[in-house]
Amino acid sequence: MMENYNQWGNTINYVGAPAYAKLFRSVFIWMALALAATGLTASYVANYLVLHPDMFSQNMFLVLAIAEVALVFFLSARIHKMSFATAGIMFALYSVLNGATMSILFLVYTASSIASTFFVTAGTFGVMALIGTTTKMDLTKFGSIFTMALIGLIIATVVNIFWANSILYWAITYIGVLLFVGLTAYDAQRIKNMLQMYGTEENDMTQKIALMGSLTLYLDFINLFIYLLRILGSRRD
Repeated sequence: MMENYNQWGNTINYVGAPAYAKLFRSVFIWMALALAATGLTASYVANYLVLHPDMFSQNMFLVLAIAEVALVFFLSARIHKMSFATAGIMFALYSVLNGATMSILFLVYTASSIASTFFVTAGTFGVMALIGTTTKMDLTKFGSIFTMALIGLIIATVVNIFWANSILYWAITYIGVLLFVGLTAYDAQRIKNMLQMYGTEENDMTQKIALMGSLTLYLDFINLFIYLLRILGSRRD
């Protein structure tokens, strides 16, 4: 039996390496499928609203935003008590709800700038995820820093909703890009470490670990895309 140790000194049993590799691939496959569902939903809803502008309502988008936030918190808190199939359905539902909310971006920005920003985001995300999964540096020590920065970013965003200060807006935007670039590498390494520890076989528990990893990276990608779109996006006339 071949054994090794991760950075915390926990034993990793590589007998289950094939299961780990399959689970780790699943993280990115599920993330890609969720992104596709989000993009297709956003495009469909935006086209529908263009043809039926009377259906546009800010209250509707507010309700959708509250619903998706509630859903992702519920999924994160209760996933250990639900089956993998149920968790997967909820993740799929979340990606569709998020797509409906993000459809407003298709009404604000040109399709070409959305497409180009998506490819920039994909390239940046891919590089950082690769760094996170291959670097020998322990990125977990930055976890508390990322958490505090994320809380500060959320507070600043809420404050600027009421203050509407352009300087703060751009500060939040650039800080958001840097934060989610860093979080991508950090989360990729953290997910890899978790699957190495627990992914010695493919079962309901390890699949749910991989699914939550996929949700985490999905959120990193979406947030990075939104902040980059603020910088690179071209608004419609």
